[in-house]
Amino acid sequence: MIETKLSQAVVAAVKSLYGLEVEESAVQLQKTRSEFEGDITLLTFPFVKAARKAPEQVSAEIGEYLVANEGLVVKFNVVKGFLNLSINQQHWVATLNNINADADFGYTRADENSPLMMIEYSSPNTNKPLHLGHIRNNLLGYSISRIQEANGWKIVKTNIVNDRGIHICKSMLAWLKYGNGETPASSGMKGDHLVGKYYVEFDKHYKAEVKELMAQGMEEDEAKRKAPLMIEAQAMLLKWEQNDPEVRGLWREMNEWVYAGFDETYKKMGVDFDKIYYESDTYLEGKSKVEEGLEKGIFYRRPDNSVWANLTADGLDEKLLLRTDGTSVYMTQDIGTAKLRYQDYPINKMVYVVGNEQNYHFQVLSLLLDKLGFEWGKELVHFSYGMVELPEGKMKSREGTVVDADDLIAEMVAQARETSDELGKLDNCSEDEVNDICRMVGLGALKYFILKVDPRKNMTFNPKESIDFNGNTGPFIQYTNARIKSVLRKAAEQGVEVVAANEGMEITEKERTLIQMLTNYPNVVRQAGEDFSPALIANYVYDLVKEYNQFYQASPILKEENAEVKNLRLLLSANVAKVITSGMGLLGIEMPERM
Repeated sequence: MIETKLSQAVVAAVKSLYGLEVEESAVQLQKTRSEFEGDITLLTFPFVKAARKAPEQVSAEIGEYLVANEGLVVKFNVVKGFLNLSINQQHWVATLNNINADADFGYTRADENSPLMMIEYSSPNTNKPLHLGHIRNNLLGYSISRIQEANGWKIVKTNIVNDRGIHICKSMLAWLKYGNGETPASSGMKGDHLVGKYYVEFDKHYKAEVKELMAQGMEEDEAKRKAPLMIEAQAMLLKWEQNDPEVRGLWREMNEWVYAGFDETYKKMGVDFDKIYYESDTYLEGKSKVEEGLEKGIFYRRPDNSVWANLTADGLDEKLLLRTDGTSVYMTQDIGTAKLRYQDYPINKMVYVVGNEQNYHFQVLSLLLDKLGFEWGKELVHFSYGMVELPEGKMKSREGTVVDADDLIAEMVAQARETSDELGKLDNCSEDEVNDICRMVGLGALKYFILKVDPRKNMTFNPKESIDFNGNTGPFIQYTNARIKSVLRKAAEQGVEVVAANEGMEITEKERTLIQMLTNYPNVVRQAGEDFSPALIANYVYDLVKEYNQFYQASPILKEENAEVKNLRLLLSANVAKVITSGMGLLGIEMPERM
């Protein structure tokens, strides 16, 4: 890479000029700002003190050395402590040829010796369908998996399904009381929607009971505890814990409805998992692991029989692990899940994709896993992301005010169809092609709009803004890619064969800028992996597309009469499309060949 060659040359320059020994990592290079002449800028301030000269003089001396000794640099200019370097034309054309020859450009492929990263995402409850918040979680988790895979990690994508607890019993009880035997088959509803319907039903009737008890003079907290529905739900949970065959049978049946619904939604979203764990299996493993920690003196038991971890020496507080009655808490389940995962896979790094409201939970979990001997415990990554809202505000599952994932996906596809019809973009396509393109565009709009935002920030999702064919949107990027594909198809129809470019030819500033942007793609992929940030990929691709559109408007391609220039522009276009498709693929976004 050019940065490596230049860094080595700068190291040699400062040693020769000033007798200063520096590491390559200390050399600071960046793209030259657009208002200055040059391609790459060296920050020379770090060498000024050792040289005992003014920044301008140090910059000029290093620039003269590089022009004389490093063939890449043809000229330079100085702006205080900034040395702007112009790179020779042959380098950029040779670089384009190398990018074209590299089918895996930007990627580092894993081999049998690569470390293994496990990434957990989704983590749904089986009492309701997936909603907009789950969409952000799933899209982030899946994209991070692809980005880390591109950085040479072996990846295992996992999901922990929260399939037990009082919230599950609420849906079950409401279905028994108000369902009249309704099933997905009899109602025509997806199973997760049907079960979610009865979760909302429980809350509606429960609130009515609480209101009635309060009207009789009871305090609100007492009314919530003594409402008949809540007492029945708690009794059902106890029966579940005791393995009551009738309760367990209903639980299995309703969960199967939900799993079938989840699978359908995951398929629509284009996400998947290598391994699914279930809380109903892992919580018992967690209890046994806590008992083991108790025996080793890692945890302690209080007089009321509850089990705790004392983390005050680590700057945290005390954490409950088993209640007085011996039942588990979420932390116990996570410890059990970790135990099973560690048995199943040789994990080097564990990543949990969970919202930022759980920051403290994962601080505690990391410490507990480390104390229990899990090698990756202390190094686990809580990928903490912000909440997603609609312009109307927050969503509430119990009140049925969530934005359902299936409904949102359908709406996005419908809006893509409506927008495409208005613009006449798909007039020459068959109905099957139209449906497939609209699916890709609708989902691309949804995914890109969510993933382009810094994942650590809260965000507001606006469906209408996301589907725009102009601006920083998925459809804009997809349309540019389709335009390039159209140009390449027309060139092929004209019998034009795209080959390696002549490295001795002159290129324009626009062409050089585009090639330089392409060379930065591997750096962006690496940085996105280090930062766990799909947004870096999304915004890089958008900037590349903007730059290409300016090039496309200013530079004839198919009408260019000079065959050598036409070939270079087609080669450049093909590789821009390659990187766009690659980058969007890391976001889980499909690219239509035509639009």
